[in-house]
Amino acid sequence: MDRTLESLRHIIAQVLPHRDPALVFKDLNVVSMLQEFWESKQERAAFPSEGVVIYESLPSPGPPFVSYVTLPGGSCFGNFQCCLSRAEARRDAAKVALINSLFNELPSRRITKEFIMESVQEAVASTSGTLDDADDPSTSIGAYHYMLESNMGKTMLEFQELMTIFQLLHWNGSLKALRETKCSRQEVISYYSQYSLDEKMRSHMALDWIMKERESPGILSQELRMALRELEEARKAGQELRFYKEKKEILSLALTQIYSESDTSSPSDDQLSLTALCGYH
Repeated sequence: MDRTLESLRHIIAQVLPHRDPALVFKDLNVVSMLQEFWESKQERAAFPSEGVVIYESLPSPGPPFVSYVTLPGGSCFGNFQCCLSRAEARRDAAKVALINSLFNELPSRRITKEFIMESVQEAVASTSGTLDDADDPSTSIGAYHYMLESNMGKTMLEFQELMTIFQLLHWNGSLKALRETKCSRQEVISYYSQYSLDEKMRSHMALDWIMKERESPGILSQELRMALRELEEARKAGQELRFYKEKKEILSLALTQIYSESDTSSPSDDQLSLTALCGYH
């Protein structure tokens, strides 16, 4: 623990040389520190210039307030404390994001051969697979091993951005559909590793959920309730939120498209309940 704290102080001294490492997380101006941190990363490591720190406050007539912050690359965090003002929620979200950003700079958070070996062993221990599966890309363990090796040298936040895409593809049913077309796991990983999670990909997933809703009416409301519950639980636990937040956005987009295509002049009770869900937080 002492070594980790010392490493964090060293990182802070490098990336935020004008700040006192002992006071960083006590400073109320943590919002500007988070921005300063990522601007420094852009200057030192030629991070994509499009990357900016983006804040989003959920509309609410009163406390508790909820704020999200999205980092360059897409990682998302939120306030985990009960905040009585929007400014307090914004600062709390920034603090969670800054802590995770700093930890992400530690050597132990970078994918190395040793890290891959430990991760594969942990994956084997938590499944019914074996270490021999690691060399077979057609197995889940082998696909995970291949993904890790393909991202050698990247940080865990960078790897999580890619993992989020595959989590969504699995949740959406796209991975299962691709397997049915005889595409290998390795081919699927290689293909989607070239893409980022953008509006086009979200729109495609929303269309898939519109089709699911037509086949099984009510599934959208069920999935949205679950996504909102998972997002809230993960936020209060201080976890990285992009997967849960993207699920909510994709389902909300699907609902919006369904409403826009509806020919009825007045929504049904079920539609009204779905509209209310979109504003739930």
